[in-house]
Amino acid sequence: MHSLPLFVKLQDRPVILLGEGDAADAKRRLLERAGAQVTTDENAQAALAIVAIEDEAEAQAAVARLKARGVLVNAVDRPSLCDFTLPAIIDRDPVLIAIGTGGASAGLAKAVRQRLETLLPQSLGMLAASLGKARAAMRGRWSDASDRRRAIDAALAEGGALDPLTETESQAVKRWLDEAGEARKPSRIEHIHIASDDPDDLTLRTARLLGQADTVFHSADVSASILDRARADATRICCDAPPEWNSPGLALWLFRG
Repeated sequence: MHSLPLFVKLQDRPVILLGEGDAADAKRRLLERAGAQVTTDENAQAALAIVAIEDEAEAQAAVARLKARGVLVNAVDRPSLCDFTLPAIIDRDPVLIAIGTGGASAGLAKAVRQRLETLLPQSLGMLAASLGKARAAMRGRWSDASDRRRAIDAALAEGGALDPLTETESQAVKRWLDEAGEARKPSRIEHIHIASDDPDDLTLRTARLLGQADTVFHSADVSASILDRARADATRICCDAPPEWNSPGLALWLFRG
């Protein structure tokens, strides 16, 4: 991973924007949309700056001055000078999906965004807002955090009561909470042979299981690139042999050879 994606709240915060022309105008619109206070004063007190100056020498000099002050800089069309890049964005407020290429190709990021736009219903933002408002109700319904997470995962799974890739009506979360059964799952462990270190070689089933598993047991020769496809909060345990598993939820045993 070449960069750590972050969502920065810019509401009423100053951001320096240097330059003129179409590129600068586009960046200004994006910053204003995020609520930033855009300033063209290079010496303004700000944590972020965007340099959209066309002249190469002038742009490099401005970037150097800003970085000397500790300002993080995005230099338009100059990825080697960038401390941060601006992704292509899918906006289903409050859901934001950012697609970045590390500055390699804005056109590629745009093409991916356009394809994903067709998959995500407009109701996705409403679903997110409804889930946010239902936090207390979900904690009351499932006091155990693991049970709560499994219930949410099941509801948001493909074909589930709250499948995010289908249109959702406004009372869907309330109805799900009213009708949801117990979230506890029977003990289950899947043995999965890993054929290579390349995540692109994973089958769709394996990729899906990695995204669902509560615990991932693995032999020492399973690569980090494969393990990174598991849920971030899944427990990872390196061991020499298939484990015994009798806890609730899904476990995986990943092995090579």
